[in-house]
Amino acid sequence: MDVHNNLGPGFLEIVYKDALEYEFKKAGIPYEREKEYKVHYKGIILPHKFYADFVVFDKIILEVKAVSGIIDEFIAQSINYLRVSENKLALLVNFGESSLQSKRIVFDKKLKEWKSKKY
Repeated sequence: MDVHNNLGPGFLEIVYKDALEYEFKKAGIPYEREKEYKVHYKGIILPHKFYADFVVFDKIILEVKAVSGIIDEFIAQSINYLRVSENKLALLVNFGESSLQSKRIVFDKKLKEWKSKKY
């Protein structure tokens, strides 16, 4: 990815998010940054909300990390984001390593299961 090739590892997540936003605008890719989702629980809406790093094309959650590796908790977090947003696809991208890491997470609400694939 161009952002990782230009910046490399070592910055905070916010720097990569700013660079991604620049690239989305430049390419004319529709996105929403820090999109707010309400969390429903037993018929109520919880006071704390979920904010997706990006929602691209109005249906893909893009979760940005800048850490030493993608761990299971990040995958679980992305699955929960898919549940709350009712989207089916999340991309978990980590800029914190010398090579860009990513996982594609697909959630099938009917089957209540998920599949993850590393690229």
